[in-house]
Amino acid sequence: MQRPQLPILILFFCLISVFTRNPHAQTLPPARYDGFIYENSLGDADSILIEAFYDPVCPDSRDSWPPLKQALHYYGSRTSLVVHLLPLPYHDNAFVASRALHIANILNTSSTFPLLERFYEHQERFYNAQTRNLSRASVVKEIVKFATAAVGNSYYSAIESGFNDRKTDLKTRVSFKYSASRGVFGTPTFYVNGFALPDSGSALDYKGWRSIIDPLIKAKKGKIGEKLHYLL
Repeated sequence: MQRPQLPILILFFCLISVFTRNPHAQTLPPARYDGFIYENSLGDADSILIEAFYDPVCPDSRDSWPPLKQALHYYGSRTSLVVHLLPLPYHDNAFVASRALHIANILNTSSTFPLLERFYEHQERFYNAQTRNLSRASVVKEIVKFATAAVGNSYYSAIESGFNDRKTDLKTRVSFKYSASRGVFGTPTFYVNGFALPDSGSALDYKGWRSIIDPLIKAKKGKIGEKLHYLL
């Protein structure tokens, strides 16, 4: 995502300061680690962990997903992905869309990434300009119908109720706070094995992912080779 104007950045960092430094903002850590696990698999302890910080209505997040997905399928069990949501404050509907993803994940974990992809496919529907004259209640109603198409028609009432459940609001806030605690302020942002990749806010193409992950896999193979060498 392009860099926001200075006043918006100041507001964003003020929010980060409040959420991460106020001892009364959250008395306990969340019950589980933040994030959505791609294909419900973290692989083994030796797999390469990719963490993606996404905003469901961010164009750059949208553009970065297909090449990342292609890389994940290429490497298979050698890589794992956890997606964290960072609803950016200058995207009017980012928080509601992120909350819908948390609701979907609670109701049917297999629908989380299809819903994320659906947001990316029809993202323009929820841009600021397209919803400028809609009330927040109208946007929520539209997103409930939108999410039902991915989660399943039988879940309509449950998704609608989810927006009245304080727990889903808190889960979405935790995602924001977690992203802020990692120093993330733009989307997409990627971490590989705990280290941030450069060019935060820019999409990474398939060749870029190969150039990052291939050397890591070769290094692992070299390490195994060294162990075998000493054992022989």
